[in-house]
Amino acid sequence: MTGPGGHTPGITTAEIVPLAALATSVEQTLAVRASDRPVRIALVAGEASGDLLGAGLVRELRLRFPNAEFAGIGGDAMRSAGCQTWFDASELAVMGLTEILRHLPRLLKLRREFRARALEWQPDVFIGIDAPDFNLGVERWLKDRGIRTVHYVSPSVWAWREKRAEKIGASADLVLCLFPMEPPIYAKHGIDARFVGHPMADDIPLHNDREQARAELGLPSNAKVLAVLPGSRLGEIGKLGEPFFEAAWQVSERIPGLHVVVPAANAACRQLISEQLSASALPVAHSHLLDGNARTAMIAADVVVLASGTATLETMLVKRPMVVGYRVAELTYRIVKALGLLKVDRFALPNILAGKDLAPELMQHDCTPDKLAAAILQWFDHPQRVIDLHDTYERLHLQLRRDASARAADAVTDLLERGPNGGRAA
Repeated sequence: MTGPGGHTPGITTAEIVPLAALATSVEQTLAVRASDRPVRIALVAGEASGDLLGAGLVRELRLRFPNAEFAGIGGDAMRSAGCQTWFDASELAVMGLTEILRHLPRLLKLRREFRARALEWQPDVFIGIDAPDFNLGVERWLKDRGIRTVHYVSPSVWAWREKRAEKIGASADLVLCLFPMEPPIYAKHGIDARFVGHPMADDIPLHNDREQARAELGLPSNAKVLAVLPGSRLGEIGKLGEPFFEAAWQVSERIPGLHVVVPAANAACRQLISEQLSASALPVAHSHLLDGNARTAMIAADVVVLASGTATLETMLVKRPMVVGYRVAELTYRIVKALGLLKVDRFALPNILAGKDLAPELMQHDCTPDKLAAAILQWFDHPQRVIDLHDTYERLHLQLRRDASARAADAVTDLLERGPNGGRAA
């Protein structure tokens, strides 16, 4: 309501100028206080591998933002790197459909509590590390409320549904990719995705010592050694252990004195593997069941037979020839085939990275003891093939060795320095 002449009653023209100056002064003071506040970075890692990725990223970001505050969900590695954990990563480590359904009420409650706490804390950026079932929803929710978001470790859009990239882009302002074939897929959908390299390629030396690995495991230096890795989950071991150990026995019949090393991921896996080994025909004296030590077993081996998964990448990085096998539930296999959900002809990561068959892949009905044994013996019988393979493995290793944590931190820093419309922030 205005008085005569359009002026507000009780406020003269002479008073408007000092009031405007006071408002400007308050805005400037608030801006200074906001700029003085340390950068806040929220992170969520849901399993051991994500915890290690998060720890490396926290350390690198602290080099760029020495006073930064880090908080979220993580494990011992992230805590050691200086991240305050509101919840422990183990609370998200649930696998399998029945397990997820059983824990769903608790997980939904945890997500609600985390989102509320993160929003109240007002981080400058939220970084979801792997765990897409949990993180993508959190990212979308926070992004809708004005918080910048990053997804670290792209789901396998190249193997399943490329259109999933759009959903990920709707959740994350930036996607950090471990493999070079991933950013071009996101680019088709106008999504900012950066290839940062794979931390495992940074951690594993280009050259490793087989003799030292055998000494650590108490294996003869001049023996032929086969490493058998039927998986790190009970379901995998239940499907693959029997054909893998039958194949190993067939190989031992052709190679007298063959030593077989079998790393077990945990106590439950060890129990099941021990039962399978006892039921197999493998000579007890030359069978070695290990607690962990999977990488040492790979390095000690001449050949590795293993389940499809990240372990195939690790075997490639230690430069060992491999045979890859996998089986899923028959109904799952039929559904995937019928609906055409799988978009690649190759499964093993080394083959996908190389764009050609470096390792034999024996999937589902082809994953039989006879075929596995024949493929393993091809490596033992043709040492020149192993020598030729080494150079290709080393080239792929160098392609992935990019100092991943530092490159990821650079990309996050770039995002933090952008203005709201993509320009540089003041």
